[in-house]
Amino acid sequence: MAAAAGPHAGAAAEARFISSAKGKGLFATKNIRKGETIFVERPVVSSQFLWNALYNYRACDHCLRALETAEENAQRLLGKSSLVLPHPEQCSIRKDLHQQCPRCQVTYCSAECRQAALEQYHQVLCLGPSRDDPTHPLNKLQEAWRNMHYPPETSSIMLMARMVATVKQAKDKEWWIKAFSQFCSKTANEEEEIVHKLLGDKFKGQLELLRVLFTEALYDEYLSRWFTPEGFRSLFALVGTNGQGIGTSSLSQWVHACDALDLPMLQREELDAFIDQLYKDIEKESGEFLNCEGSGLYVLQSCCNHSCIPNAETSFPENNFLLHLTALEDIEAGEEICISYLDCCQRERSRHSRNKILRENYLFTCSCPKCLAQADDADVTSDEEEEGEGETDDAELEDEMTDV
Repeated sequence: MAAAAGPHAGAAAEARFISSAKGKGLFATKNIRKGETIFVERPVVSSQFLWNALYNYRACDHCLRALETAEENAQRLLGKSSLVLPHPEQCSIRKDLHQQCPRCQVTYCSAECRQAALEQYHQVLCLGPSRDDPTHPLNKLQEAWRNMHYPPETSSIMLMARMVATVKQAKDKEWWIKAFSQFCSKTANEEEEIVHKLLGDKFKGQLELLRVLFTEALYDEYLSRWFTPEGFRSLFALVGTNGQGIGTSSLSQWVHACDALDLPMLQREELDAFIDQLYKDIEKESGEFLNCEGSGLYVLQSCCNHSCIPNAETSFPENNFLLHLTALEDIEAGEEICISYLDCCQRERSRHSRNKILRENYLFTCSCPKCLAQADDADVTSDEEEEGEGETDDAELEDEMTDV
């Protein structure tokens, strides 16, 4: 797998500047049919969430491909080591291809991923024999982050660490700095709001502690601005604003493969009933945390603006960090391609409720056709919605972003 980032050749979309208020947008370069893959994009950089990794959601350290077999995945989520899945041949995990870093033993799904990580950032971040040393600066940084950012996770300090390591290792450092500068930036006040959202009420002290630990672990003279209070806040806000959730699951892959099997009716019914019951049992045992989860920075995807009636959606059908943007309806050449930052249930709520969520989490008020059409609606929600508004959390927002 090559280290280069960006969409695959023949992408049917391009980023264009819209206005200083709205920034960039993504527009179709040709007519796109409903169900068509608009593009497949690899991230500039990505990282698994730290609590997710700590809880043994085993993923490739580079591309986040799930490393457990579907049966192992189900056994762990169910807490039942005796579980046997039917049709094991439908599991796509190839353990014979897995490789570890010989120095720090982090695991990759393939030799290609190990090499790609080594060439881009891992030389700087490899802990070697200090992997389990709590006093190592990188381990102190990760522990501090975990103590500030509990599940449900929405970001990772290691995404920023990999950005720094990428520039430190690069021959053409300016190319990478320019690549990271493509992502939308915010004003100082907006940055503070984003930081506050990610870290909570005591964010000022926490951010400074993180900056000190980040500097101790990774300081580089060439990137000195990133380590100043203002530069670190900007870097933090860049990741908070542009980070795209990634979800992978070997069990989900197995289910999709089983759905495609051509089986006699009785066997089909039995298999479907088994899978339905399996997910019910897993939900009782593990709740909503089914996937290996992380986040990444995607150049094209980050240009997608929000709409409450989106014409495209993101997913990760290859069980790794390759993002697929798929059309939800026919899109004409020149038309803006929009995704939704809200989940299906949130999109059905009133304009007032939708915009409350968007202002709190993304710092903007929506002016999509649906919101404009409802502009004259009363800014008062029903009692039921009022009760629900206080319950909006990052997990709901992540559900839409980690569709496997």
